[in-house]
Amino acid sequence: MCMQKTVCELFAGVGGFRCGLNSIKNKDFAPSSETWKTVWFNQWEPGKKNQWAHDCYVKHFGTSLDLNGNDTTNIDISAVDKKAIPDHNLLVGGFPCQDYSVARSLNGEKGIEGKKGVLWWSIWDILKTKKSPFVLLENVDRLLLSPSKQRGRDFGIILSCLNNEKYIVEWRVVNAAEYGEVQRRRRTFIFAYKADTNFAKSLNLSKDTNIVSDILETKGFFAKSFPVKKIDASKIISTEISNDIANVSDSFSFDFCNSGIMFNGTIYTVKSTPVAFKAETIGDIIEKETVDQKYFIPSERLYFTDPTSTHSDETEVELPAESRHTWQYIKGAKRKYRTAANGHKYIYSEGAIPMIDEWNKPARTMLTSEGSFNRSTHIVRDFTNLQIRILTPKETERIQGFPDDWTNTGMPEKFRYFCMGNALVVPLISRMEKNIEKIFVEEP
Repeated sequence: MCMQKTVCELFAGVGGFRCGLNSIKNKDFAPSSETWKTVWFNQWEPGKKNQWAHDCYVKHFGTSLDLNGNDTTNIDISAVDKKAIPDHNLLVGGFPCQDYSVARSLNGEKGIEGKKGVLWWSIWDILKTKKSPFVLLENVDRLLLSPSKQRGRDFGIILSCLNNEKYIVEWRVVNAAEYGEVQRRRRTFIFAYKADTNFAKSLNLSKDTNIVSDILETKGFFAKSFPVKKIDASKIISTEISNDIANVSDSFSFDFCNSGIMFNGTIYTVKSTPVAFKAETIGDIIEKETVDQKYFIPSERLYFTDPTSTHSDETEVELPAESRHTWQYIKGAKRKYRTAANGHKYIYSEGAIPMIDEWNKPARTMLTSEGSFNRSTHIVRDFTNLQIRILTPKETERIQGFPDDWTNTGMPEKFRYFCMGNALVVPLISRMEKNIEKIFVEEP
């Protein structure tokens, strides 16, 4: 008898984890076809009157009730009664990278006090309350390095929390394009599992670095999902992590590498090299049909001078506003004077990024500003007429691996772009699901 495939999805967005776990390829899918049962989810955008992402999620999947019979899917997760969340065997979520620092409470027996509004503490509260046996989380790659003045502290706090709850934790920084996807998006994935699970026992964990390297290279969760080249056990570095989370917040610092595991309070980490797959490209996902004219960029908005120019030095003469409001300018290298709040003048500079994103390459990391006049926005040549334009919402969905028109649920287009910039790469979740399913088969 295998473990029930029940899921709690936090910070759900438009349903990336759910799409990935169930390999949803078409927006007209039948919910009855889902093999993973999402028993509850939560998606709430603070300060927003219109909850477009939540509405999109409900449009496709319907809502969920908590154990009290209430719909709490669209309220601040910190206000949710954690005991009322339905039992589940897999907790998933893409949570933001924030300042995780903590302090001791005034009353010592109450333990620590985390900063208000930091969503990690809600995750931890749920894990302490619901005892979820398996956890899959996603965060930005810089999580392992933050904050800059105490490198590794924030991730150390997370590991200390999980260690307190008897979790073993694996992590891997994954560039989606290196595993065949159409976006050079780097994200930290965290897979945690209780020490008493069959999967944990099957790894035969040991402080022997040869065994650790074998786990990271072949036997562990990420090793099976995202293969890497042979790992040199002698290059594994380790450190102990305290169960005192406040002490970790005060003094812990560590140079985490892109792969690692923590068990029994010891961290092991090493730089791994992916066994790279051939990536999809923009040319693979670009619309081959006629595209609405509104996505095309007028010639006067493209260049302010010679199209070959990639650098603007404004330390002597500032360009007029009409020149600065061109894509050539915003994507080009710059040097110009700026004045700080204290009156100090300094030279601000930034490098150039490609003006046109070529068909034969994967997309760059897509941000929530996609589609706006922003240097990070992708510009492509249209397939039918070779004119220059921004990506369509449908193309951004394809870049993230969602079904076509997934976000075409009544939200304004700018929010369709925002939702995709905020989403995860769905096929990466599908790749991991294959291994999670195998793990669940072996659990009681």
